[in-house]
Amino acid sequence: MYRSDLLQDKTILITGGGTGLGKAMGRRFLELGAGLVICGRRKEVLEETAAEFEADFPGRTRHFQCDIRVPDAIEEMLEAVWTEQPVNGLVNNAAGNFIAKSETLSYRALDAVLGIVLHGSGYMTLGCGKRWIEDGAKASVLSIVTTYSWTGSAYVLPSVMGKSAVWAMTKSLAVEWGPKGIRLNSIAPGAFPTEGAWSRLLANPDVAEKFENYAPLGRFGDHAELTNLASYLMSDEAGFVTGECVTIDGGAWLRGAGQFTWVGEEMSDDDWAAMAAKR
Repeated sequence: MYRSDLLQDKTILITGGGTGLGKAMGRRFLELGAGLVICGRRKEVLEETAAEFEADFPGRTRHFQCDIRVPDAIEEMLEAVWTEQPVNGLVNNAAGNFIAKSETLSYRALDAVLGIVLHGSGYMTLGCGKRWIEDGAKASVLSIVTTYSWTGSAYVLPSVMGKSAVWAMTKSLAVEWGPKGIRLNSIAPGAFPTEGAWSRLLANPDVAEKFENYAPLGRFGDHAELTNLASYLMSDEAGFVTGECVTIDGGAWLRGAGQFTWVGEEMSDDDWAAMAAKR
């Protein structure tokens, strides 16, 4: 149902685009004709992903090592991107998260997540938005949030704070920048396992198995389901959609608010210790 040229006129920047869902979205955007820019903190990962994409889609992927927590680093990257070829799409995908009892969090632990999720998304959106407005360009921003952006969730307080703010940013700028031709939307994914992130969040295999079966549809999400949704929202076919958040979680949040609340309640002291060791 997706035309091979659906994103032919798009050049899309994805934060955290070297791994996980960011990488999956990048590949799908390329399949549908887009040009791609990926950024992240780990140079080797970016180079590996860019080389993989280059082999399948020659000449359509650029990559930049960038710590989105640092405004000067973002400005340096965006200047380089715009000098070569501006983007007209941004996906705020980069994130950090861990499960912890909130009373054990240090200020630094709070900032570690907020720096990526809140500040990084805000810096990137403003950096691109200012350039689009100056250029008079139409563009689209897609931010990856969570259902606990509106329900809240125990044991993931820093992520709750950051994702809620990004959802608020989406709604606010959809109104402010809509007249300028800039759309902003969000996706709230449920359980879409990725290598690395999943092992850090769910150390106990029994809890992980229960997590898989928690959604009424009784399974994890498939990456293709999420990447197709992202592709639609970034395309001109969704040209009248703005300020929205589309949930794709198999009905899980309707079963009970707080994606990680029950997970934390199931964990033993040994599980908490194992989780802390992975942070």
